[in-house]
Amino acid sequence: MRAVVQRVSSASVEVEGRTVGAITEPGLLVLVGVTHTDTRAEAAKLAAKLWGLRILHGEKSCSDVSAPLLVISQFTLYGDARKGRRPTWQAAAPGPVAEPLVDAVVEELRALGAHVETGVFGADMKVSLVNDGPITLVVDI
Repeated sequence: MRAVVQRVSSASVEVEGRTVGAITEPGLLVLVGVTHTDTRAEAAKLAAKLWGLRILHGEKSCSDVSAPLLVISQFTLYGDARKGRRPTWQAAAPGPVAEPLVDAVVEELRALGAHVETGVFGADMKVSLVNDGPITLVVDI
């Protein structure tokens, strides 16, 4: 699994002009990509990593300060643009494989005590954020 993690002051995601997920206080925006070999074990590892990642102000984690997370599926994280001008998506898992694993990340985070907002899997989403720092990390599990 791969995640792009951004420390944000606020973030939201809209689908068809309607806000479906939002955090209005400092926390993390997490874009999650799934590849073919990922399992629920990787989802649990990623959730634990996100919950404990010390990138908030004062080197705090979401678990330290009960900061919210906005988790959004993002198959394009496994796009490959090394050749030519058009990326390939061969490394991205298909929806029936990826969706339950993105859901598992959210479930695991909630089981750890996190407040988690989400996007809508497979939808055309409009993401807005205020990147704080800016801090952006790529996390591979």
